[in-house]
Amino acid sequence: MPDDLLEFVSGPPGYSPVWLWLGLALVLAVIIWYAVVFVATLPSHRLRAIPAVRHVHARVLRHRFLRSVRRITDSHRRGELSDPEAGAALARALRSFLHQATGRRAQYMQLRAVADGELAAAAPVLSALGDAQFNRASTTDLDRLGRQTEELIRSWP
Repeated sequence: MPDDLLEFVSGPPGYSPVWLWLGLALVLAVIIWYAVVFVATLPSHRLRAIPAVRHVHARVLRHRFLRSVRRITDSHRRGELSDPEAGAALARALRSFLHQATGRRAQYMQLRAVADGELAAAAPVLSALGDAQFNRASTTDLDRLGRQTEELIRSWP
């Protein structure tokens, strides 16, 4: 092996080749870090279009909104939220999830439009949540609605 090539691979006399590999590892770590930050900050509609990221995005989204629904349900159980407040918070969380998961602007859709479109599976839960939110005489069980909301988010395609 020529002396120049040997010196390049092993480094100048007195330096360990570990420094070369450590430097390369650090450069690679920085490149990976920038790639992760770039992907993590993309909007949902772009993440849904990238095949390699689509499943991870869906799993993270489900986890985030399931945690939110559990917090709302727990707050209602502790008495921190009234029935109408908990119904509104659950409906807002579910509609936000549907928007992030599908790109449909579910926050602004009327219940009839939800029931007639691709979000039809969410219509019964949204209807019950609306009843809990706006009907003072409602006897809706918000713990059951919280579980139904969780199940809908967990099983969303």
